[in-house]
This record gives sequence, structure tokens and C-alpha cells, in this order.
Amino acid sequence: MAVGLLTAMFLSFVLQIFFRYVLNHPLGWTLEACLMTWLWVVFWGSAFLVDDRDHVKFDMFYLSAGPRLRRVFALISALAVLAGFGGSFPGSLDYVTFMKIETSSTLGIRLDYVFSVYVIFAAAIVVRYGLRAVRLIRGRDPDGNEEHAHGLGPYE
Repeated sequence: MAVGLLTAMFLSFVLQIFFRYVLNHPLGWTLEACLMTWLWVVFWGSAFLVDDRDHVKFDMFYLSAGPRLRRVFALISALAVLAGFGGSFPGSLDYVTFMKIETSSTLGIRLDYVFSVYVIFAAAIVVRYGLRAVRLIRGRDPDGNEEHAHGLGPYE
């Protein structure tokens, strides 16, 4: 999916350059296509391709803590993400479904289709962090180092 979206975005971009600078006839829809495909790539990729450890984090305190405290920090973070995305989910869904009355200016695509990727993203994040919270409550190591999961690591 991500490769297909990036390919569509790149082809739209190249087409726009060709029409603008070679034929001197800019196309309006290519910019809109690039924006929509970029939106979908970012949210789709964040939902399904980017692992938790790949996100940029401020983890100075986390890395200096022992395995048990790391698990507590990770659980608090997972619950905060769940609260934020879970709490905003009904409003986000309501907004996206409301946008069915609007269409994009050039391509005429209904905006609920365009923004539906955010609902998919939010649902995936809720599921991902819900599963993470369950694993952490069951005593799993937040970093995936099972030999350190029960406080037996080198930091204690």
C-alpha cells in the first residue's frame, strides 16, 4: 500500500513538472493528488509500518531506569496514548463522516474518503497500545528483552 501510494505521488509530481516546465500548461489536480497520497502514506505507514521503537522519543529518564521502572513508564505511556486516541476517536469518526458533504476542489473526491485514513490510523494505534498495555501488565519487558522482563537484568 505504501509503495503504491508513494509511486502515485511520485508520478503525479513528475507529471506536474513535465506539464508545467515542458508544455507550459500546469495541471491543478497533480498537487491535490500529491497531498492526498502523502496524507495516506503518513497515516498508513504510522499505523502499520512504523514500530514503537522507531518513533522519536524523549527517553532520558526511561533509559536510566531499571527494567521494573521501565515497565511502569511504558505502561503509563501506553495508557496515556490509549486515553488520548480512545477519547478522541468518537469525535474524529464524527468529523470524518461529516466530511462526506465536501469534495476536494480539483479531483472532486469526497473528503470523508480522504480523511478516513485517520480513523484507520487511530483504530490501529488504539489496538497496538491496548495490546502493549496488556503485555506490560502481564510482566513482559517493554523493550522486548525477555531475559530482563522480571527484574533479572544487569541494571538491578
